[in-house]
Amino acid sequence: MALHVGIISASWGTFAHLPAWRAVPGIDVVAVCTSRRQTAEAAAARHGIARPFWDAQALAADPDIDIVDCGTRPSIREAMVLACLAHGKHVYNAIPFAAGLDGARRLHQAWLQSGTVGVVDAFSEWVPAHRLAKEMIDQGYLGQPFGGICLFNLSLFNTLNPRFPYNWFAQDGLGVSAVRNLGSQALHMLSFLFGDVAELVAHDGRLLDEWRAPDGTVIKAETNDFANLLLRFASGMVIQCQVSWNATLGSGWTLDVFGANGRIVARAPSFPTSRDTTLHAGKLGDATPQPIDIPQRFLHAGDIGIDAGAEIQATHPMALSMHAMVQAISGEGRARPDFAQAWKVERMLGAACLSMRERRWVRLDEIA
Repeated sequence: MALHVGIISASWGTFAHLPAWRAVPGIDVVAVCTSRRQTAEAAAARHGIARPFWDAQALAADPDIDIVDCGTRPSIREAMVLACLAHGKHVYNAIPFAAGLDGARRLHQAWLQSGTVGVVDAFSEWVPAHRLAKEMIDQGYLGQPFGGICLFNLSLFNTLNPRFPYNWFAQDGLGVSAVRNLGSQALHMLSFLFGDVAELVAHDGRLLDEWRAPDGTVIKAETNDFANLLLRFASGMVIQCQVSWNATLGSGWTLDVFGANGRIVARAPSFPTSRDTTLHAGKLGDATPQPIDIPQRFLHAGDIGIDAGAEIQATHPMALSMHAMVQAISGEGRARPDFAQAWKVERMLGAACLSMRERRWVRLDEIA
């Protein structure tokens, strides 16, 4: 019997999440929810979805829905996710996990009590190049991990497009910033590859006070757009992590790590995707890291209906994450990245806030 999915969001949710869900065996997307009846009915008609909702609480309570994909703003999403968990729904939650540490703690505790499967949309660990890097690291390619850099620098608002749907990222109080959004993605990846962070020191600031468009439109920026974190992992490895959504000519994604025996470099020109993320590696004594071919087993999963060449690039790793979630609901394997890892990432973000406030290293065990 198919699991029934309801999607809260008719923008990115129907553009990318919907085709990803439809590529997963055993899934039927039966509902879509927006804030207004007119837009919900229009989205349902446009995408061939049977049931429109314009009340997220009603969708959460509906007994015919098994999984809720919740993709709205962090500041309003907490109540929706809590309602879903209270009604026994499995939840695919957006990034950042919550609007702040207190909300993340409430979501994590409610999830632990619910007995449901909770996954967050930090799907970069499902990108083929990253999965291969993880396999190589686990097999000892680096030897003892020493250090590296992680850069996630994009140019989203340097030249403002007034029609860009995420210009609300400038507003304070909504639970977003470069470190909360892009930083969450980076921290999920680093946790996936290298385990727990023991302590960190951070700087979180703003490069642009105004976002300006060629037509004269100006938006005052109230959120931070540039952050640097120095992370010491429980293993002793130290990684420098920099994120910005207003980096001039942003370089995209770079993960460059080394250990006693080797070095691994993953790069993407923008957000890491299955098609565009490359992998280079080299062993001690080599002149330079060389390109690494990604095996077909990472590029083509026979049990989902899309591959690494999908037109909407986010859908391939997203569908892999959703498929793992479905398997976990059936009692097979583990969903990832799950709400437990999301709580670890939120604790890192909380530690970064405390570090910035008190200008010191902060141990993760200080954040509970």
